[in-house]
Amino acid sequence: MQTRRLGQTDLEIAPLVFGGNVFGWTADEKTSFDLLDRFTAAGLNAIDTADSYSRWVEGNSGGESETIIGNWMKARGNRDKVVVITKVGSDMGQGKHDLSAGYIEKAVENSLRRLQTDRIDLYLSHWPDPSVAYEETLGAYQRLIDQGKIRFAGASNLDAVQLRDALDVSRNKQLPRYEVLQPEYNLYDRSSFDGPLRDLCLAEEIGVITYFSLAKGFLSGKYRSEADLGKSPRGGGVASYLNTRGMRILAALDTVSARHSANQAEVALAWVVARPGVTAPIASATTLDQVDSLVRAAALRLSPDDIAELDGASAWR
Repeated sequence: MQTRRLGQTDLEIAPLVFGGNVFGWTADEKTSFDLLDRFTAAGLNAIDTADSYSRWVEGNSGGESETIIGNWMKARGNRDKVVVITKVGSDMGQGKHDLSAGYIEKAVENSLRRLQTDRIDLYLSHWPDPSVAYEETLGAYQRLIDQGKIRFAGASNLDAVQLRDALDVSRNKQLPRYEVLQPEYNLYDRSSFDGPLRDLCLAEEIGVITYFSLAKGFLSGKYRSEADLGKSPRGGGVASYLNTRGMRILAALDTVSARHSANQAEVALAWVVARPGVTAPIASATTLDQVDSLVRAAALRLSPDDIAELDGASAWR
């Protein structure tokens, strides 16, 4: 599997990242092990999670996904073969997003313990925390890098102004910068990344790994009407896509998929892989067939005509 350098880091990742939000939610530990085994056997090597996954499940408290990943790496003895990405700052019971230095320095210890590792390859600020100065957050990351507990820092859910401000603080205060951005981005949800944010990432050579790369499953093509929303636990989040533009995107996916004998999700992910400025999309799976589909998506190459058709169908202005 061909790899891509993640921004200016020395991390090399395959062009698709496994989304660990399903571990401890719709995939139990045994299933998760099977999924990760199949994913890495195909040559893909990066796994994304967060300390808050999957706190939303009744009976969970957060950290379940990291725990499963840690158990899997220990059982397989493969820590050095995978790129581990996790996040800090979500509400873990404190009732707010928190990027204060004291909180980060405690949270990283919990993540390291659950992951059963001495280092995190990429540690992301999960959400903006306007109550804490960038200098404080980045200073905490500097100490963690110096201690060898994290290798690189990044951020999720920043807009162009916020990312520019954070980069300016890094430069002016000689602190580590956000080397990777994790934005929401897919064929339907394009407006927040395409434009100034993408331009900034390209100019600064910031790695980009996108989340909700299949629009919460809508771009799989299995949700075509209100009646389809009960097909999975995630179906309720898809209703907002069932509109004229959404149907136009699905029609284009149907056409391009038929051209390549691929499914709609594979084409939708291949479109993200081909986007300027994107290093890799994140996508999750709960069955081995779905993992095999992710592998095919990472290898699928769309033609200029394919991309033009999908771009036109998904134009939002």
